[in-house]
Amino acid sequence: MIYDYVVKGRNGKDLVISDLKGKVLLVVNTATGCGFTPQYKALEELYQKYHEKGFEILDFPCNQFGHQAPGDDNEIHEFCTAKYQTSFDQLKKVEVNGENADPFWKYLKQHSPKEILEGMKNKITMKGVEKISTTCKEKNDIKWNFTKFLIDREGNIVARYSPIEDPMKMEEIIKKYI
Repeated sequence: MIYDYVVKGRNGKDLVISDLKGKVLLVVNTATGCGFTPQYKALEELYQKYHEKGFEILDFPCNQFGHQAPGDDNEIHEFCTAKYQTSFDQLKKVEVNGENADPFWKYLKQHSPKEILEGMKNKITMKGVEKISTTCKEKNDIKWNFTKFLIDREGNIVARYSPIEDPMKMEEIIKKYI
């Protein structure tokens, strides 16, 4: 169950996922130097709209895809707050694929529904991204930065979104679970 996991915060302290029971979670692997990095703006917009109603964003920087999350955890946080005015915190940088993948991310990959990827243009783009991803080797692996998992208040993974999907397109389903 998702609530069995503990992850590390940016400050090195444990974040016990069970402490988030009853909240709607959006879990994202991010990077500061990625073509999808501007999604931080939409993530912050969603956070501002729904945080008071029980919505949390778990932002995990990840440097596995083109080394697009350079810097330490504090530098990443400073970049996000300065450039995108993010008010949600980032967690400790993780690996999401391979033998060193964080156990929480292994669980997400194994228990999530099929990834949502709409539109032929997006599908073609993601096929190209998959080909350049050196860590995407298994069927359910994360293909690139900004893969998003939506988790309902009971801890069920209700959706997995491709990196290319605009977070604002998720607003209706987020509202459904809020």
